Amino acid sequence: MKSKQQGHARLETMTRNTKQNKQDPGMDGEELTEQETALYDRQIRVWGADAQRRLSKSHILVCGMKGTVAEFCKNIVLAGVGSLTLVDDRVVTDEALFSSNFLIPPDENVYRGKTLAELCCDSLKDFNPMVRVSVEKGDVSGFDGEFFNKYDVVVVSCCSLATKKSVNEKCRKLSKHIAFYTVDCRDSSGEIFVDLRDHIYSKKKLEETVECKLQYPSFEEAISVPWTALPRRVSKLYFAMRVIEKFEAEGRHPGNISIADLPGVLKLKKELCEANSLNESHIPDALLERLVTGTREFPPVCAVIGGILGQEVIKAISGKGDPLKNFFFFDAVDGKGIIEDISISNPNK
Repeated sequence: MKSKQQGHARLETMTRNTKQNKQDPGMDGEELTEQETALYDRQIRVWGADAQRRLSKSHILVCGMKGTVAEFCKNIVLAGVGSLTLVDDRVVTDEALFSSNFLIPPDENVYRGKTLAELCCDSLKDFNPMVRVSVEKGDVSGFDGEFFNKYDVVVVSCCSLATKKSVNEKCRKLSKHIAFYTVDCRDSSGEIFVDLRDHIYSKKKLEETVECKLQYPSFEEAISVPWTALPRRVSKLYFAMRVIEKFEAEGRHPGNISIADLPGVLKLKKELCEANSLNESHIPDALLERLVTGTREFPPVCAVIGGILGQEVIKAISGKGDPLKNFFFFDAVDGKGIIEDISISNPNK
């Protein structure tokens, strides 16, 4: 996997003992129960008892259920988080059956009239009965800051540009450090954004344990970086996703676009390129056409992106291993996964 995380402002301090991530004391305290230790024995052998304890005390909020998000939920439930809360009041459709079929029963009598969150909740409970899975009703954009204070991780999908910005800012205003993620998958490609604010973590370096620190911009700060100041050879998907995002922000529901909208999308691309002094070749028309017409997610791509997201959330909670900073892009057409550090302090890397 190709990485462009060069130039990160990392603070490394050599230490001979593994240090716990001090930034969220809320997950410190109780030890693993005997039942948890037995159930997660294999995982404990991989990332240690302390990491598993932090996972088992963590609380995750997921807003917007699609195939990629369903894969992510499955992964973290199996990993053994403390609780998972789902928010999505949309009624189940054929599209949802296609992208999340392993979570939604094929029998229409079972899912008729139920919401995506309700049905996914029922299925996820079967994956690991020790994880508390529940549903929260309502529109995530209307929840106040104190609502998010109950969680350690917030993941949003299937929402507008304004909602992404709003939820991220509400999380950042809290004294508690909340790991914030957005994920979007269209056709055979997708994007993950990560905001861990001031994140302290440990990693192995030779025979020593190294403590590192990373500072993250908010979602609004990241996408506000002038295109002329972005890293050289930045992923074309970054530009394409910003064009689609802005187009949908002008009165469209996220994902509710079709080939009939392509002329409008191409017009907006031209305007954005001119305003940002960017050559239009950086956003191929063919890529935009694929994102506009292929609003369905490909299940194999859901597995890849959902798997990466699950891995990143586990690293953030456990405080172990290099976290992603701050965008991840995947395109099945070339099979590449690319990490981009898009921060105002990293111009033209």
